[in-house]
Amino acid sequence: MNASSSLLPIALTAILTAAPVLGAGPQGRQPTQPILADLDAGETADLIWMREEERVARDVYLAMDEVWQQLPFENIARSEQKHMDAVKVAMDRYSLADPSDPNAGGVFNDPDLQKLYDELVDRGDNSFLEALHVGALIEEVDIEDLENAILATNNLDLQTMYGNLLRGSRNHLRAFVAEIERQGDVYEAQHLDPAVVDAIADSPMERGGNGGGAGSGGRR
Repeated sequence: MNASSSLLPIALTAILTAAPVLGAGPQGRQPTQPILADLDAGETADLIWMREEERVARDVYLAMDEVWQQLPFENIARSEQKHMDAVKVAMDRYSLADPSDPNAGGVFNDPDLQKLYDELVDRGDNSFLEALHVGALIEEVDIEDLENAILATNNLDLQTMYGNLLRGSRNHLRAFVAEIERQGDVYEAQHLDPAVVDAIADSPMERGGNGGGAGSGGRR
């Protein structure tokens, strides 16, 4: 699915494999820098989109935390910042600039993203339970977009980063579902196949991926 249309009609920084080789080699050679392949247009678009998508998540969760002042929004917002930072490291490696100001909370240059952010915050303002459902929806879409981005590239650098973010997003979804069900509601998938969501929610938290500490996973 094209990332730019994924969301429409609706806690450990990721490790990058292409880090510089440290220390002299066995023959006293100097450290070498990795040779990075140029990104094609699709890889570039996906990387920039992921930066913005993670920022939408962060900014929505910060807004929900301000309104409701209840977990798991604060913890997951911090994790989303780490996701954003990981993507920015990759963007810097490929000399890509931010498409919007990451310090301007809730303000996006892309009108579709701005509309999306506004709609999600408006929905989450209705009740704490509805805000939790907004969080779960965001994570479902993030999971799909990350899976598609992994499939769309042969670049191991990007695949490794996206894989770390994907683990984090699954953990975030587990945390939101667990809290929804602690509130007495039964969570039903909003974007992904219900069987996929159930399998994620019923499995334990994964280590890594910036998702640890967001909350407990699994259904009650």
